[in-house]
Amino acid sequence: MKKFVGLTVVVILFAVVAVAFAIGVGSRVGNVQVRNSNNQPAWIPDLGNKVVTVFYNDTTAADFTDPIATAIKNKNYPESKYRGQGIANLADSRGIPNFIIRGIVRRKEAQYDTKILTDPDYLLKNAWGLGDCNDKGVVIVIGKDRVVRYFNKITSVAHGKAEVARVLAVVEAEIAKIK
Repeated sequence: MKKFVGLTVVVILFAVVAVAFAIGVGSRVGNVQVRNSNNQPAWIPDLGNKVVTVFYNDTTAADFTDPIATAIKNKNYPESKYRGQGIANLADSRGIPNFIIRGIVRRKEAQYDTKILTDPDYLLKNAWGLGDCNDKGVVIVIGKDRVVRYFNKITSVAHGKAEVARVLAVVEAEIAKIK
């Protein structure tokens, strides 16, 4: 009986700690070492120096956040104050080997003159307490102060379109705070 009670206490404590680290608006985030398109360690650039929007998608949700990313790109925010950062959620990208996804990522990097990071092992998901990200495009707007200002799991392209105005308003408010 003592073992069972002890195990129950450990499980309850783990659940409380897991909930305590779940991300949400108002959470402060630290930088996380993920991987670049060549599977080398890489940090999320400009976190704490600029407003950063993280797009964390698996292959099934790759297009869900496109309306938001396109709207942001069309705004042409100043590079000195803003960065958008894509991170491919490889762990939830079932059925496609990571080396193939990384090849696609490298082609997109060359095509769009950008850097896209990868997460093969839920590094970001676990560090920031993102919860279930499978078949979702996660959008996180983080202020220069590393505080989450917007967090949503986008479940379709239509959902992404519906969130464009909210995301743009948050990004613009955060950019306005930077002198």
